[in-house]
Amino acid sequence: MAMKAVITGATGFVGSAVARRLLREGHEVRALARPGSDRRNLQGLELEVVEGDLADAASLAHVCDGCDALFHVAADYRLWAPQPEQLYRTNVDGTQALMEAARRSGVPRIVYTSSVATLGIPTDGRPGDEDTPVSLADMVGHYKRSKFLAEALVRRYAAEGLPVVIVNPSTPIGPRDIKPTPTGRIVRDAMAGRMPAYVDTGLNVAHVDDVAEGHLLAWQRGAIGERYVLGGANLSLRELLFEIADIVGRKPPRWRLPHAAVMPVAYAAEAWARISGKPPIATVEEVRMSRKRMFFSSAKAERELGYAAGPVRLALEDAVAWFSLHH
Repeated sequence: MAMKAVITGATGFVGSAVARRLLREGHEVRALARPGSDRRNLQGLELEVVEGDLADAASLAHVCDGCDALFHVAADYRLWAPQPEQLYRTNVDGTQALMEAARRSGVPRIVYTSSVATLGIPTDGRPGDEDTPVSLADMVGHYKRSKFLAEALVRRYAAEGLPVVIVNPSTPIGPRDIKPTPTGRIVRDAMAGRMPAYVDTGLNVAHVDDVAEGHLLAWQRGAIGERYVLGGANLSLRELLFEIADIVGRKPPRWRLPHAAVMPVAYAAEAWARISGKPPIATVEEVRMSRKRMFFSSAKAERELGYAAGPVRLALEDAVAWFSLHH
């Protein structure tokens, strides 16, 4: 049965994939977009665009009116920001304003996009999951802290009766990564041969279209107040870079750098960013995060939602093909 859904973040990487998935299913989509935002990811899509900003609660008051579902995908995803309070204003305050708007409008079903960044990582090398113990003190950097606080807020709303399901995507890759995301930058730079070295870290990689499918499954089958990891394959950074090198026909990187050697570079890059106003090539938060392998399990989503991620090779091939055409 067709529904009408409002999507925040539909101009972005994951949000545009969710919008496309809902449209293919025959649903009606209303996309929330900031005034003046880059809307290339919406080109050619038959949907309604309404303007609003998560940092402006008044602009969200009626965005959910007449809708059967809300997919809150938008977030300020920056691992470095000259004014960190902006992340909290968007990710925490904006989420609260949107949950209030959804409650006033009587939206019967909500999917909130969190992140695996809010989850714990076991110390014994096992992949993390929805139940791995974690606290705010474990969150490295303002992005992680803001998303942790936002998810805690959403869980309180669920406990109070708001019909919201939480999804925790891992590291999506694929087409339409316009900004690009930090992982998209890795793919882009590795394609161009600009990553001759790597650090010993790891991440969980999934095709952005699989993550979008997981959002739809969460809307259809997710339990209120529960959260579901939407991930794919656990790879070391070395394995990821070697796979990209094989796809593009380049030699893989040769050197593994110790984290201690990279940290001064990140501090210098951030200092220069404050002067130049341009994002740093590496951030202190990224280096700190890379000390742990960000490995996760999607077993719960597979078991309860029917979620299934495709081969990581396909995700990388699609990302490489898109960056080859657009960068």
